[in-house]
Amino acid sequence: MKKFFLTIGFCFSSLFSFSQSGYEITINLKNCPDSLAYLTYYQFDKTLIKDTCTTIKDGKIVFKGKSKLDKGIYSLVSQKKAIYFDFFIDENTQKLELKTEASINIGKDLVALNSPLENEFFKYVQFINQKNTDFQTYKSSTELKTKKDSLSLMNRQKEVEKSINEFEEKFLEANKGTFIGDVLNLKVEKILKEIPKASNGRPDSIQSYNYYKKHYWDNVNFKDVGTMRNPFFYNRVKKYFESVVVTHPDSISVEVDKLLDKTDRTSLMYKYLLAHFTYTYETTKLMGFDKVFVHLSDNYFKTGKADGIYDDPDVVQKIIKRADKLKPLLLGVVAQDLFMIKAEDFEKMKAMGFENAKNSEEMTKVFYANVNEVNKLWVKLSDVKADYTILIFWDVDCGHCQKEVPKLLDAYNDLIKDKKNVKVYSVYMQHEGEKYLKYIAEHKLPWINVYDGAHYNNAVEKYDVYSTPVIYILDKNKVIKAKRIDAEQVKNIITVLDKENEKGK
Repeated sequence: MKKFFLTIGFCFSSLFSFSQSGYEITINLKNCPDSLAYLTYYQFDKTLIKDTCTTIKDGKIVFKGKSKLDKGIYSLVSQKKAIYFDFFIDENTQKLELKTEASINIGKDLVALNSPLENEFFKYVQFINQKNTDFQTYKSSTELKTKKDSLSLMNRQKEVEKSINEFEEKFLEANKGTFIGDVLNLKVEKILKEIPKASNGRPDSIQSYNYYKKHYWDNVNFKDVGTMRNPFFYNRVKKYFESVVVTHPDSISVEVDKLLDKTDRTSLMYKYLLAHFTYTYETTKLMGFDKVFVHLSDNYFKTGKADGIYDDPDVVQKIIKRADKLKPLLLGVVAQDLFMIKAEDFEKMKAMGFENAKNSEEMTKVFYANVNEVNKLWVKLSDVKADYTILIFWDVDCGHCQKEVPKLLDAYNDLIKDKKNVKVYSVYMQHEGEKYLKYIAEHKLPWINVYDGAHYNNAVEKYDVYSTPVIYILDKNKVIKAKRIDAEQVKNIITVLDKENEKGK
């Protein structure tokens, strides 16, 4: 079974008016091999099951329900979960009959018995598929032995693309204001056709980009639930934020707000978009883009604009708590200070009784009993004098740390050879002093080697150290310039930062 490119049918008003309280979809699928079939629908990034036909007789499939189907694109799905074809339902068309005599190329012969407009769209689908098939046939039969052969193939591809684009434009123009037009509008790119020349005589790429971005969402109705049930919508959103918007957290935040403002805040569209952006930028691997997540928390979750978008109300508070933890760790923010103890002072701390305290109450008593002595032993992060401070949280017994720490040592030594004013503030996350001192000696770590000897800092929460190692790079003012990076990235990042500083002087 094959999923055909854009094998979509459209269901609009019937030729006859009738009252209807539910839906009834009848599909005559010749030689259907299944004993059951599913009616599914697209919803943002998911495909969900709406109905099941458990009795298929002589290829006749019937889906019937008492309530109307929501506007959107639905699919007939086989018993093995393969899509036969897609079709449209809108608010006025809930009764539909489709038929095909084909047993293989279903999309080529599929017809709607009570929707002329749908049949017009099938012709569009067939045109697109035939053009693609013809090109693939030509490509497979062409031997690319010379540059001329490759050029010929490229020209043929351009001809096919031009033919398809012209056909789509005419089709869209003829179907403006219809559901079919809305759906295909999200597929077709809005590209500046006549690109002016820039001062260097080349096509003006900036003007071309500005046009593309400005018209990207033309004629897209964010208040229509059918838009969210369009299979092109999710990828359109994804592409916009990954490839069109300037790759900067502030730019992303502005565009997220603009898109959400286009929606009705009580709608499913708003709920899905906000949930999508929240998850995307909470889990992003792009350094610094957690700032978008914090922006969403501050402007939507804390203000009540996210109430009701999750079934579990506790999720909102969890998101706020997570964002508040990340806010002091954003790029460009001054790093929170740390009050640590040198590794070599482990025995002093042990003698004071810190290692024998069994709970927080006993630890507090030990701390205040020795506060004057402890104050003399602090090694504060803010006191480190260097152009760049590499802050690493790690554990001797951590397998990943055992690989990353030697790499960081190599990077540090290279930076020192290059006469960079760099220091490493190395925080051991456990309290096994002997083990820590042994590792320092064996690997000759020439760093500021410290640990939380007084149990004072709670670095796990303060620096979001949910696993080790975690590496930050701070500038001379202890502003966070990079975070959660690999040791192999350290040298290159500092080199880049150094060059930026030189340019700024």
